[in-house]
Amino acid sequence: MTHQQLWAACKAAGAAAGDRYEAWRYGGEADALAELTRTGVKTATASAGFWYETGEEPAPRVGAYSVVLDSREEAVCVIRTTRVYTVPFDRVSAGHAFKEGEGERSLAYWRRVHEDFFRNELARAGLEFSPSMPVVCEEFEVVYPPAD
Repeated sequence: MTHQQLWAACKAAGAAAGDRYEAWRYGGEADALAELTRTGVKTATASAGFWYETGEEPAPRVGAYSVVLDSREEAVCVIRTTRVYTVPFDRVSAGHAFKEGEGERSLAYWRRVHEDFFRNELARAGLEFSPSMPVVCEEFEVVYPPAD
């Protein structure tokens, strides 16, 4: 299903209004992370603040809708952002790591996986990772389809 089709179904079900949404896939393991989101295990994500500072991507905002895609660009679910805040990488909380729903949901796991991801992502832009780099933390809820 395309993101347009899923958005139309979401609106028809009364789960969202308007025509504004973004469609995107996770930068890591897109299929696994999309499934964790669809099932409600993953209720948060984090991005390198650099991408929003440059204006390359719009910063997440509370109340915004997104269609989460898998690695084949198929629409998986619609989410609504409920909270956005920025903290240094080394200040991301255990609570946030748990909400991200990955691995054993620990802060140690989150830091290990995200440091590797951010190092690779930043290196492609000619930048270096720093434990004090800004991380944009986003929390969300699935609005469509309803949980199984």
